Amino acid sequence: MNIVFLDALTLGDVDFERFKKFGNVKIYQTTKPSETLERVKEADIVVTNKVVIDKHIMDNADIKFIQIAATGMNNVDLEYAKQKGIPVKNVAGYSTNAVIQQTFALVLGLLNKVCYFDSYTRNEYPQSEIFTHIQNWFEISGKRWGIIGLGEIGRGVAKIAKSFGAEVVYYSTSGKNSNPEYKRVELDELLKTSDIISIHAPLNENTKDLLNYEKLSLIKDNAVLVNLGRGGIINEKDLAGILKQKDMFVGLDVFEKEPVNADNPLLKYKDKTLLSPHIAWTSIEARNKLMDGIYKNIEEFAKSGN
Repeated sequence: MNIVFLDALTLGDVDFERFKKFGNVKIYQTTKPSETLERVKEADIVVTNKVVIDKHIMDNADIKFIQIAATGMNNVDLEYAKQKGIPVKNVAGYSTNAVIQQTFALVLGLLNKVCYFDSYTRNEYPQSEIFTHIQNWFEISGKRWGIIGLGEIGRGVAKIAKSFGAEVVYYSTSGKNSNPEYKRVELDELLKTSDIISIHAPLNENTKDLLNYEKLSLIKDNAVLVNLGRGGIINEKDLAGILKQKDMFVGLDVFEKEPVNADNPLLKYKDKTLLSPHIAWTSIEARNKLMDGIYKNIEEFAKSGN
């Protein structure tokens, strides 16, 4: 079998050697849309993280199995793959612990003003007249933490937030999720009353631009908002307008366009934002679990004799 990895650079330093057990392996660090068809034409198995595999690609190649190196599957035309009889697999749950940890890294980084105090200590502290430097920051204990999307990651965040002493409430983006451990509230109430808000929802018709200007304006002054779901859930233009008007603090690991444009207005708000380049899923442990899942799926396909 011929196996092609189309965007290996997105997986980092992981073990590709073991895949040679299944046949010939070609590894491309990145693949432009104009290069995709040529690279998959002779492939039996295609492994893609973000490279799009659409009807045109499937009609002009002889792909027998598509492995998505992620949980999200929106880069593959799943309906057409089903019509063509091409199995498509993803890997679920590999990054749960990593995303939960990055959620708290962003929240604590903002609450504790980590970047500010680091800069102060390096540049101004040596000339200080006193042993400390007072800037207002607050504790999680006793605050309300609102979670948008109480799936596996959201529940993990809720558990740790509760251990910090926070009151946890949540909003179900599907309207179907119910969890007796935590109070379920409507979105407006969550936004108006929460001191910390974290987003852990998928991007779909229910969540696209969920936090627009009207909704963002409901958030309390000095509240912290972090998005570890998908970029399109927050309207970035509207968020920039809100940050211009009010004191709130935002941590983002995901963006509407990735990588971000150099003129993205959110890049200007250094004192109010803490940004990371969609890396919440990329811990060493998570990437190893991802590769294990990819290997297992390909192994099962190979054993099926297709």
